[in-house]
Amino acid sequence: MTVCLTEHVRHVIRADFDAEDLEAPRRNILVFHGVGGIGKSTLSRKIEASLTRSEDRPVQWESPSHPEERTVPVRIDLARAVGMDFERVILTIRLAVAALGRSMPAFDLAFRRYWEHNHPGEPIEDYLRRGGLLSRFSAAAALPQQMQSALSDVAQALLLPGTIGSVLGQGAGALIRALRERRQSVRALAGCSRLADLLEAEPDLEALSFYPHLLAWDLAQLPVDKRALPVILLDTFEDTGDRTHRDFERLLQRIVWLMPNAFFVVTGRNRLQWAETSLEGQLDWTGPNAWPGLVPGTAHPVSGGPGRQILIGDFSPEDCEVYLSRRLSRGGQPLIDEPVRQIIAERSHGLPLYLDLSVMRYMELRRGGRQPQVTDFDHDFPALIARTLSDLTAEERHVLRSVSLLSAFSVPLATQVAGMDHDAPALRLTERPFIRESSSGVWPFHVHDLVRAAIRNADDGSDDRWSEQDWQRAAQRAFHALESQWRQARHDRAVLVGCLRQGLLLARDFHLDLDWLADAAFQYVGDSVWEPLALPAADDVASGGLRTATDALGETLSAIARRQHEHRERTAGRLSAVLASGLLPDELVELATYYLAKAQRDLGLTDHSRRGMQYVAAAGGRLAVAAGRGLAHLSRLSGDFPAAAEAAGALGWEGRHHRVFGDVWWVQGDMARAATAYLAARSEAEQHGAAGETAMSQAHLAFAVAFTNPVQADAELDLTDRLLSGLSLRSTEMTARIAALVRDAGSATDLPDRAAVLLAEIDVSGVSYAAPKLQLALCFHHAVLDTREELAAGISRLRERTRSGDYAYYVEIAHFMAGLPLPTDTARARWIDGEERTRERWRGIVTTRRDHLGT
Repeated sequence: MTVCLTEHVRHVIRADFDAEDLEAPRRNILVFHGVGGIGKSTLSRKIEASLTRSEDRPVQWESPSHPEERTVPVRIDLARAVGMDFERVILTIRLAVAALGRSMPAFDLAFRRYWEHNHPGEPIEDYLRRGGLLSRFSAAAALPQQMQSALSDVAQALLLPGTIGSVLGQGAGALIRALRERRQSVRALAGCSRLADLLEAEPDLEALSFYPHLLAWDLAQLPVDKRALPVILLDTFEDTGDRTHRDFERLLQRIVWLMPNAFFVVTGRNRLQWAETSLEGQLDWTGPNAWPGLVPGTAHPVSGGPGRQILIGDFSPEDCEVYLSRRLSRGGQPLIDEPVRQIIAERSHGLPLYLDLSVMRYMELRRGGRQPQVTDFDHDFPALIARTLSDLTAEERHVLRSVSLLSAFSVPLATQVAGMDHDAPALRLTERPFIRESSSGVWPFHVHDLVRAAIRNADDGSDDRWSEQDWQRAAQRAFHALESQWRQARHDRAVLVGCLRQGLLLARDFHLDLDWLADAAFQYVGDSVWEPLALPAADDVASGGLRTATDALGETLSAIARRQHEHRERTAGRLSAVLASGLLPDELVELATYYLAKAQRDLGLTDHSRRGMQYVAAAGGRLAVAAGRGLAHLSRLSGDFPAAAEAAGALGWEGRHHRVFGDVWWVQGDMARAATAYLAARSEAEQHGAAGETAMSQAHLAFAVAFTNPVQADAELDLTDRLLSGLSLRSTEMTARIAALVRDAGSATDLPDRAAVLLAEIDVSGVSYAAPKLQLALCFHHAVLDTREELAAGISRLRERTRSGDYAYYVEIAHFMAGLPLPTDTARARWIDGEERTRERWRGIVTTRRDHLGT
């Protein structure tokens, strides 16, 4: 804690630190997580007390480097029982800062405007008194006067009558203009670059969530010798919501990100997942680049200890190091060599019992006359099993061995896997300290990783140890128990993915037939959501280690899911290798072939893609209709629109007929029919509960609407963003971003720059079809502006992008938009209503946009 706080202070006092920087990675957070009842809230209170008064600091804690009188600690309990909402969180932080005795003018102006709008006629003082905040903070009574002071200063500078009414009412416009013009009268606030924007925004909850940025700026303006260090402790963080609804968590994350000069200490049952890229879209800032200290397994750059997420209950790597260094020492120096200490700590997973056993083994080897080496600790301890099982009943031991086959389980699942008809042994087992509980997954419990590995792999000398046949029978029970769980919750996506992951591992490790995994695999791909499914043995697979049908299926599903994050060439290579192995049954060969053909289509390998789609369609299996859709797409790629429309008519829901019709109609310039088709596609997908297809259809709807109705396109794109939240659909995300460019065509000066960034991302992804579509959007922009040179350059780039013949009709459309004649060497598409009618529609879209913009 002290090391992290000291490092944070050094960072914020650097000359190049900028409180308004919204791009730099954030390291202003420390997380303590662990099971319920382990003492996290007690720790949070102790940290607050120690920062408030040095006499309350435990003797083993180092003194912080920042002066106590300029440290502003505030603990916020997020427990549902407390009823803490986001508005109260913001107000609590501001109340803590009030102890500095200074107004925070940028924040106070924005917050008072928010308060007057959302709490008309209610004084802040009354709210503070009613909510008990006046009694909690000694400086709370001064807050209204500090805010009044900020308003008075602004009113005086702008020569406005009164204070609150003038500054927050009609005078708000004058203040915003003065800020934008950086007038001398408001020079103290003009340096806050985003104040005018936030004052101009609707004062709602969304705007409020960005006001911490203003508070950070205010704090940064204090004189160096008066500079304060807010330490904000967020306790019971698990009550901010579940892992699928992160609205409150997103707002809290904004506070952390927008206040880089404050330090945050989070305590909760779960580690923060902010460093995971899979949360992109659910939170504003995600990934290891944004939160380097929150990446699992990251070592602290200064101390070499753990990163910014510390598990309470098990030893952290640093605790393990300290324990092993002090447990055996000579002359004040550790007796165990550093490499040996490191491997022991890694294999212990923080379990103190493993550390004790390792120390005893070290001493035993030394007594035997040789120096222990790293390799002496690359194994599991049978004694670990004995000590783990020693106080368990026979039934509990049986359940424990059974659930060690699973990475996670529930009580009913454990009972079924153990082959029992009563839950009591499983219930008792979940109360043991080596069973961990988490609310973030499908099943709440899992065996401690080290204990699980020991039970599965170490020599078991107990009287009731299992034979190989016992393990095989238990694996069969677990495999079919997972099948039962999946079939009982067929419409629960999380259950499907969880059962697939565990079922694939069991089938691989115990050489089981694929059985229900094939059905589950088809359901997995049918939803178009693409959660990761890679097996732990992915490295072996990558080096040519496909040995069983399970390996091949796991690699197939992993390649299909990863295509949203990998170049399509990589996807095609992986699926080709699976097919070459000959390990998949015929039905699953069709699955791999279909997605290989899709990857080939995205890469522009049209002939290869067509052959694959024809093979799958002719086989008449589960993907035959989808392959028919693929063939219709290929007809559209070549410009044979009557053939594509005819094929769409025979596809039905399974072939996504409405979306295929929409894809045909928009290129004809008939955006009304396209929008109608996409809307029908979205409605049908919603009726079938297909989240991925719903999002895809909505993105295409937004794209079609963007050409003819930019205002409606805003709403359609907002809905698209919401539907894509939590999904991994890269190509659909690109469609939505291209739609945003089309919406802004003719009006956004930065549109070419945005397009260049997106084009670079498209080229990296290998989604080749998106590049011509993007170029067409740029041509639309230049056609609306009537910038002939840029349009000619855009058409040239578009011609280069469609040289293979796929999407060559985009070149025709670009000419139609600009009212230009087609060059004689231009390939001609088969338009449904003929070339002249199509030209008129596209030209009409351009002229309508010009009329809309008044150009």
